[in-house]
Amino acid sequence: MNPKDLTVIQHIEELRKRLFIVAVFFALAMIGSFFVAKPLVKYIQDTGKSYNLELHAFDVTTPLAIYFQVIFLLAFILSSPVLMYQLWAFISPGLREVERKATLSYIPYSFILFIAGLSFSYFLLFPYVMKFMMNLSGELEITQVIGVHEYFSFLFKLTIPFGFLFQLPIVVLFFSRIGLLSPNLLIRIRKYSYFALFVCAALIAPPELGSHLMVSVPLFMLYEVSIMISRVGYKKYLKSEEIRLKEEQEAEQKRQIEEALEQQRRQIEELK
Repeated sequence: MNPKDLTVIQHIEELRKRLFIVAVFFALAMIGSFFVAKPLVKYIQDTGKSYNLELHAFDVTTPLAIYFQVIFLLAFILSSPVLMYQLWAFISPGLREVERKATLSYIPYSFILFIAGLSFSYFLLFPYVMKFMMNLSGELEITQVIGVHEYFSFLFKLTIPFGFLFQLPIVVLFFSRIGLLSPNLLIRIRKYSYFALFVCAALIAPPELGSHLMVSVPLFMLYEVSIMISRVGYKKYLKSEEIRLKEEQEAEQKRQIEEALEQQRRQIEELK
């Protein structure tokens, strides 16, 4: 078998093993989520009552669908550290030792930022949006009859994206640590990045100025924090590159000395 083909097959086998481990942990997380989902759904419904909402199911299977959506979301959150570790383990052979140690430490911070994004959107953004919508309905003299499916779908649409958007500092730090991003580059493309984040905010937030600003401003702040973090990561990258180049120069000098000594030894043997 061609060694190159063998390498590809080994990579596929390694990926299959990693995915299997993730699937097992996800299944275990789903089993555990069965016991947490019910009180969580009740808690979210009780929160809806604070907005004078009475949630209705317009389909027989709606409660079951909501129940399994919450279970799936909880299982994904609980198993996400395992997913990130397996992803790191798969790509780590292509990284240097210093980069492997550094990127491994990002996993708990990534999980914390994901929870922080969910918490920000649920405890700050979501109540503001709901109060605005209910006040607007009152001013327009519209009686809202809200389905539980629509309520949870709106909640997930508003909160889950923030968990991923809050990963921005970690992603920037990772690419800065391996030299693909630099703080100067992030500063040069700041206006384009702001525009992209503004578009993301428009997709997440309702079409209302206050909600849009509540989404956009934290994203802009995250970007500025990412620039500061990038300075730290890129500085470490430059330092590791300096050490690597020095080690390569020392190895090259050692090789040249060994070659010179070997050549001198051969010349002495020829003279004999």
